[in-house]
Amino acid sequence: MSTASETRYAFSGAVEVDDQLDALETMLDPGTVECIGRLGMRAGARCWEIGAGAGSIARHLLKLAGPGGRVVATDLDTSRIAAPGAQILQHDVRWDPAPDGGPFDVIHARWVLMHLPERRRVLGELVNALTPGGWLVIEESTVTPDGLPVLTSSSPADAQLFQRFSRAVVRILADAGADPQWGARGVHAAMTESSLEDVHSVHRTDSWTGGGPGSHLHDIHTRQLRAPLLTRGFTDSGLARVRHIAADPGFSAMWYPLVSTCGRKPAKA
Repeated sequence: MSTASETRYAFSGAVEVDDQLDALETMLDPGTVECIGRLGMRAGARCWEIGAGAGSIARHLLKLAGPGGRVVATDLDTSRIAAPGAQILQHDVRWDPAPDGGPFDVIHARWVLMHLPERRRVLGELVNALTPGGWLVIEESTVTPDGLPVLTSSSPADAQLFQRFSRAVVRILADAGADPQWGARGVHAAMTESSLEDVHSVHRTDSWTGGGPGSHLHDIHTRQLRAPLLTRGFTDSGLARVRHIAADPGFSAMWYPLVSTCGRKPAKA
């Protein structure tokens, strides 16, 4: 099996991963739960959660599937997955075959395929792993090269620094093989081209205020991405200022929009 060190994922081996996963769950789980809730998932369903992180969505799928269902939770690093009752597997979705237990009634991946240059091929493999009538749910952020819009700021200089920082993060992700705009411009079309039916996308975007969970993620990124940020002209004092901005209750900005796209595999005739 492949390991995290073999990927170009920008956050591979990053510090403060637990805090990062906690912030992501706080910001993203409500939208994901709402999206999955629209599928009409039945008790006894077989589910595959890809990039399970700390296991929050795997735990939600376990509740929906009930005692007769099955949830397989996979990730490159399984050490943080907390989902009692799920089958937990180290798995590289780029190269490893679908785990045993399929075909699956629901396959979910959030903030995974956008990081993979092989995203379209992988999506096709996920479609193949669905049972007839099963649902594929792909959720991705989408952010333009201009970065995240600032709404309020204690000073114009802080607004300019943050925008420069968020633009740099987008470029770092793209340089590592990610497509920061795939959620908005690619997933829906790719699902349709894969012959899925009832393809539907929901775009969610929220603002965050300094000191909140969303701002904490930016604070974390100043350390996780320190080396590539320094090569793009930032200094340690500049990154410290970004952290100050992220904690300032007078500062607010839009957060990474989440695009949730669902598609259903045609049922057998």
